[in-house]
Amino acid sequence: MASTQQFIPVDQIKEGVMILKSGAIRGIVMVSSLNFALKSDDEQTAILLQFQNFLNSLDFSLEIIVQSRRLNITGYLDKLNELEQKQENELLKTQTGEYRKFIEELIKAGSIMTKTFYVVVPFTSLEFKHLAGGARGLPTLPPKIAKLTEEQFQQYKNQLWQRMEFVAMGLSRCGLKVVPLDTPEIIELLWALYHPDEAEVGYYPEMPPELLL
Repeated sequence: MASTQQFIPVDQIKEGVMILKSGAIRGIVMVSSLNFALKSDDEQTAILLQFQNFLNSLDFSLEIIVQSRRLNITGYLDKLNELEQKQENELLKTQTGEYRKFIEELIKAGSIMTKTFYVVVPFTSLEFKHLAGGARGLPTLPPKIAKLTEEQFQQYKNQLWQRMEFVAMGLSRCGLKVVPLDTPEIIELLWALYHPDEAEVGYYPEMPPELLL
C-alpha cells in the first residue's frame, strides 16, 4: 500500500526553501493585510495602481494563498486554566473559570476567525521547466527525478531569493509588509494545510532537530 507521503509533491524543506520532487523550488512569504475600505478614494486608487504596476512588472508566476480558519488559542486557554487553579480568592476563581468557558464556547461557535495571506514564489531550472507546476505552490505530483546537487540548490536558491526580494519590494509599495517563512514556519504551514482540524485546536507537533535546517 502506498504511503500518503508518496502523494505529497514536496521532497524536502531546506534553508527556508521548499524543494519539490520535480526538482523545482518554492519560497513562501507571509503578507500583511490592508484595510482597503477605510482608505480614501485617492488612497484606494493609488494602491490599485501600485498593485497593477507590480503585477505588470512580473516575468514569473505567483500563487496567492488566503488561509481562513478558526483562531487557535489553546495556549491562552491553558494559561487561563492555570490562573484559575492558582487563584486563592473564590470569587475571582469562579469568574476566571466562567470567562474561560465563555471563550471556549465562542471559539467552538466559529465566531473568531483568523485570516492569513501568503505568496508562493517559484523557481524552476530550464532542464526541469517542462515538469514544473507553474504557479502552484503544491502542484500535481510529477515523475520522480534525480535530486538537486548542493551546488545546484545554492544556485537556484540565490535566484529564488532575488525573486522574493523583488516581490517584497513591489508589495511594500502597496503598503503591505512581507516576511519570508523559514524552514520551521514552512513545515508548520504545510502541517496545518494537511491537518486543518488539528491546527485549530491544540499544539503543533514538535519537529525533530534534523528538519530545522
